[in-house]
Parts: sequence; structure tokens; C-alpha cells
Amino acid sequence: MMKIYHLATCTTCQRILKEIPRLKRFELQDIKTQPITPAQLDELKKMAGSYEALFSRVALKYRALGLNTMTLTEKDYRTYILQEYTFLKRPVVVIGKDIFIGHAPKVVKAMVAASAKAR
Repeated sequence: MMKIYHLATCTTCQRILKEIPRLKRFELQDIKTQPITPAQLDELKKMAGSYEALFSRVALKYRALGLNTMTLTEKDYRTYILQEYTFLKRPVVVIGKDIFIGHAPKVVKAMVAASAKAR
């Protein structure tokens, strides 16, 4: 599977998508217009190891809802990601059995390299 979960209005996601070679090979899912399903999130969790790894603490609602003052469980992370698309750390790129989460420079570099090698 070659899939990218992203936010079409996010300039960071747009920039990263431009860096990915042969982007047309990927299925793109704009998580705002096509929300992530529970089954998709559970599959991503299996690949990532936890829901927390997929959770964005930089989302504006993280502080607005006071989540920064709470101790969240894996169940909480899953619930918040499913309720509000901004809580999914993005982009999430799946290339076969590999998953790349977020926009940290070393993650993007690895993502682009893996994409170039993928068939």
C-alpha cells in the first residue's frame, strides 16, 4: 500500500507532497474532507506502535481543550484523533510496511528516500 494521509490546506503538507517523487503512485486522503476511519486509525496504530505516536500536540485544540494538563491514555489519543482531524500528526505516509509520521526534517528525508525506492 502506498498512501498519504494529509491536510490539503496545510502548507507544510503541501511542501512535503512536492518533495515526494512520483507522487501519483500514492493514494492521497485529505483528512478534513475524508475523515480517517476507526479501521484506518487502528491499522496505522499497528504500524506506528501506539496512538500516541500518531497524535499531534501542536494542534491548536490541544491547549484549548486543556489536554496539555491531562494525562492521556491510548484510548484517549484514539478518541481525540477520531473526533478531530487536527489531532492526527501529519502527514502520515505509508509505503508498504513502513510508516512515516510528521514533518520533522529527518522523517521527511527518510520518507522521500523510501518513496524514491518504492515500486
